[in-house]
Amino acid sequence: MHIIAGRFKGFPIPAALKGTRPTTDRTKEAIFSHLESEGLLSGARVLDLFAGTGALGFEALSRGAQSLVAVESSGRVAGLLSRSAAGLRHHPAWDSAMDIRVSRNRAERFVRPLSSGHEDAGLSEACFDLVFMDPPYDFSTADCQSIMTGLTGQGMVDDGGMIVLERSTRTPSPTAPDGWAIDQARTYGETAVYYLTAR
Repeated sequence: MHIIAGRFKGFPIPAALKGTRPTTDRTKEAIFSHLESEGLLSGARVLDLFAGTGALGFEALSRGAQSLVAVESSGRVAGLLSRSAAGLRHHPAWDSAMDIRVSRNRAERFVRPLSSGHEDAGLSEACFDLVFMDPPYDFSTADCQSIMTGLTGQGMVDDGGMIVLERSTRTPSPTAPDGWAIDQARTYGETAVYYLTAR
């Protein structure tokens, strides 16, 4: 796996470990073509929940995003993310104004900083322009909606921002949080991608 376009094009990303399901290059290219057409990448503050290999968040940085918070619950996978982040910081194309932070945490806990009191509360209270959610396919749609409600209800996503949710085509379609709408839904093979924006 590698970053497919932008300032870090060709940068290698460690192969997925058992239990992670990385986004295919075809789907990733389609997602980023859409985001670029919407003008959502330049200078964006990005949150990558269920980050896995970091393929989505790192691709966003490569294509113009300013900062990335990658949230991953597995300690081993978070370790790989941290090593990849260190590699990007030493890349010739790295800009000192950019920022990457890796949070070892469960996505649903990350979006509940007030009730959980964990050490990432400061990160959780940040406002993001772009949120990626690519949970395991066995993660329920109801739980996805609960996380999205937490994100939007606490003002963690900018009003002009977007949530990008990936699901299996065999799982029920999500419902947008209050004040938000599914702007578009696209299918790429077995993957359904939902683009949510504020009304």
